[in-house]
Amino acid sequence: MRLYKKTGNTVHIISFPGEDIEKGCYLLIEDKRAGKSMIVQVIDVQFANVPGVMEELLREPLINESRGEDVDPFDITSHILYVQDARLLICKVHGTIRDGKITSDTSWLPSRTHSVIYRLPIEHLLETINIAGKYPIPLGETIEMSPIVIDASNLDGKLNIITGRKGVGKSHLSKLLVLGLIKHGATVIILDLNGEYRNLGLNTIGEKNEFYDRIHALIPGENFKVTLGQTGLPVLMRILIHALNLPGTSSREFKHIWHFLEERGMLSMHGLGEAIRRWQCNQQVKDALFSRYYALLHTNFFTDDPQEATDFESLLQRTGKEGGAIIIDLSGLASVDRQIVVEYILAKLQDLLSQWKIKPIFLFAEEAHLYLRETYWDDIVTRMRHFGIFTTFITNQPNTIKENIYRQADNIFIFNFINEHDLEFISRAAKVDAETLSSIVRDLPPHHCLVLGDVVKNFPVIVKVRQLDVQTMGETRLFFKEENIAGIK
Repeated sequence: MRLYKKTGNTVHIISFPGEDIEKGCYLLIEDKRAGKSMIVQVIDVQFANVPGVMEELLREPLINESRGEDVDPFDITSHILYVQDARLLICKVHGTIRDGKITSDTSWLPSRTHSVIYRLPIEHLLETINIAGKYPIPLGETIEMSPIVIDASNLDGKLNIITGRKGVGKSHLSKLLVLGLIKHGATVIILDLNGEYRNLGLNTIGEKNEFYDRIHALIPGENFKVTLGQTGLPVLMRILIHALNLPGTSSREFKHIWHFLEERGMLSMHGLGEAIRRWQCNQQVKDALFSRYYALLHTNFFTDDPQEATDFESLLQRTGKEGGAIIIDLSGLASVDRQIVVEYILAKLQDLLSQWKIKPIFLFAEEAHLYLRETYWDDIVTRMRHFGIFTTFITNQPNTIKENIYRQADNIFIFNFINEHDLEFISRAAKVDAETLSSIVRDLPPHHCLVLGDVVKNFPVIVKVRQLDVQTMGETRLFFKEENIAGIK
């Protein structure tokens, strides 16, 4: 390999036949005279645009069809064929190695004549930057078939995004991260939109695995109900205002009703309905309160029976002792009901964390734009982060996440995208140059992702995500499958 040119952060390298180089691998440009080496990543492989090559390619069929014997005493043909197969590697500079240490210096220019270029094994690079720490999570393997292990502490206190088109393995990766965090004693809450996380405590053949006792699946309206007393006025007001759009005048009346019931020990859903019915106030206000009351009632999430209510605070405290996952199954809920439940959970978490009653939480949100109100985006990644809620967003619609959220993201796991609009949106926001992202991500096969951010010390790495021996339940149910057809009689 020979150094051809460098323009800004882009390096062009000529590669000859027999040199096994592919998109995503790393190269080291070693300049012994300068006493340092430049780390570059290959983002595209092209044929070298050598003058006269097209002419030779056009002439070759005519020569082959001509009669007679070719005489080539100087073996020029082999040299021409060698040049025709030469490749141009488009690379991006990611740092410099000097005295065995990696720095972010990319301003210097290696020598064309004295530089030696060779492939830098990704395994050696990852060992040098030391991405595996005290809390290892095996992620899978690199394009060179070497294992890659990240440190769970690089997810702690961070904002993470998992994105890619549908069917490429986003939810699979999120489950892998969830189980890795649980293994190290973390508390994880999953807003499960499709009901595909419930069986993480079972292996692929339906037997209990090591995580079984630490997976708690809650279905709102079934095994997850709360009383008004457990909810509290601040949390319920957030539900009424943000999820049910209760006007300010009606909100003030609701507070009066709440305090009236609380003073008399009559705080219940039944008591609330009766109090609204008898309350002396404007009829429009009463109608507004009644409509919100019935919306709460029809969720079946609120109960007056303490025996069937879930003590969410105690569950969080128990889970925090050894680590575990609380899965909130939102799959069977209507849109408004989802917003009510999510509003309750986030408000309750913020309340408990602000009082230091529970440990920090890792929150995994699938397709959050379907149930999180617009104002929550900045709230979750700024204010709630300080309380101890560290969020991972999983989505196949990257434009549903605000651009400023991407800019604050500490780690991004990007699966395949072929839509130019999606690639353009992510590349504008992600902490990597647009050319690297769009060139690599477009060609990623299923279950491969490009990892960016703190978990790889800002060295982009292509990872084939490993398989899990758990019931992931993320596969799409197909009609033309033999077992489905045979099962219908």
